[in-house]
This record gives sequence, C-alpha cells and structure tokens, in this order.
Amino acid sequence: MAILGYSCLAMGIFVLDLLIKNRVERTETEGQEEAVCGGRLLLRRHHNKGAFLNAGERRQGVVAALSVVLTLGATVLFLVTFTFRGSTMLRAGLALLLGGAYSNTYDRLVRKYVVDYVSFPVKNKKIRNIVFNISDFCIMIGALFMVLGSAEK
Repeated sequence: MAILGYSCLAMGIFVLDLLIKNRVERTETEGQEEAVCGGRLLLRRHHNKGAFLNAGERRQGVVAALSVVLTLGATVLFLVTFTFRGSTMLRAGLALLLGGAYSNTYDRLVRKYVVDYVSFPVKNKKIRNIVFNISDFCIMIGALFMVLGSAEK
C-alpha cells in the first residue's frame, strides 16, 4: 500500500472519531450511560482534561504541548518509513496511531478536553469507569503493530 493508502487510513480514523465525538457531545448527558451493541459496550460522555485516566488534568497546557510534539514526531517517523523499506505492519501501526493521535490532539487544542464515550460493562468498578474513544483503541493497536513491525526482518 502506498503512502496515500496509509494516509487515508489515518484520516478515516480522525474523521470517524470526530463525527462520533460531535454526536456524543450533542446527544449524551455527562454522567448518564446507555448500553449499546447488545449490552457489550456502554455509551457515555466524559470530558478528559488530561491524558490517559485524566493524568495531568491540572497541567492541560503541558499535556496539549506534549501531545503536539509526540504527534509531530510520529508524523515524521511515518514519512521516514517510506524513504526506506519500512514494513507493512510498521506503516499500518503508524497510520492507526496517527489517526488516533491527531483526533485526540485536535480535541486538546480546540475543545480543551478529549471527548471519551465508550466503556465496558464489567463488574470491576475501576475498570468500568475507564472511558475510551476510538482514537484510544487505534493508538493502542497502532503501538502494538509498530512493535511487531519493528521486529520484522
């Protein structure tokens, strides 16, 4: 797949997550949850003013700046993989990671918080209270793909 295909994957993640976040902002009330996907997921609106699990919420400017720097660094790395024989897994991982990173960074810069909207209906209250968005999953999966792709020979 050429750079255009991977770039479209990243852009698709950004746009999809942005559309969902905008819908959640319009239709959901903070603190309420709704079972979706046959009860496998919980839809709720949560404003994360920090990083993962609200880490750094009192230093939003620092979190936003770090988010911009890391996203730009990942963008450069993504572009560099096309100047040498970067693996398909590495490039796919970077595309997933970038789609999620751009979405969450956009939120931090424009909204001043990241919109999270999905959690899992498990018995453990600490885990049940963790709220994610599609970008978070893409960042985690992308990082895993990057590690696997870096190990390929």
